[in-house]
Amino acid sequence: MTILSRRGFVLGTLAAPFVSTTAFAQDRPEADAEGVRHNISSFITQDWRDHFDDLGKGAIVADTVSRALHYWNSDASDYRIYPTSVPMTDELTKRGYTEIIRKRVGPDWTPTASMMERNPELKYMPPGPGNPLGTHAMYLGWPAYLIHGTHDTRKIGRRSSDGCIGLYNEKIEELFAITPVGTQVRII
Repeated sequence: MTILSRRGFVLGTLAAPFVSTTAFAQDRPEADAEGVRHNISSFITQDWRDHFDDLGKGAIVADTVSRALHYWNSDASDYRIYPTSVPMTDELTKRGYTEIIRKRVGPDWTPTASMMERNPELKYMPPGPGNPLGTHAMYLGWPAYLIHGTHDTRKIGRRSSDGCIGLYNEKIEELFAITPVGTQVRII
């Protein structure tokens, strides 16, 4: 029979979360078939210099693999990472460089022609709780591509959009407030 001392119990209790986390991490595959890791720790810090020559008014990198949006202000003193939803398929994903051309609080939504082909029941939606653009939208230089909020929080972290980058409403509100029109954007 083993007698456990008070010190042994306390040390064992303190060490347990680290031992179990380490053991779990070793048994868990690092990535799925697409190379995507599905946890918050997969948000890898980006460096704006890997994507842009300068920061200009600010910079955003939306990483469709890690499902994270990276933001830098104009002097790189503010760097933020947000979890996102990403397009459902690679065919719906536009990659490359663009910029924020306008912003709107309480956006309305009109389905695109390709959305109507896939689902003819889609209709125009005014601002409000059922609107798929959430509470705020930032329009990109590419027609019909936006960075916007969503009322459906289940979409964040998933392939769930028709081409846009979606954020939780409270996160798009935060990003919206600090992002000027003219901010450069890269979708990777």
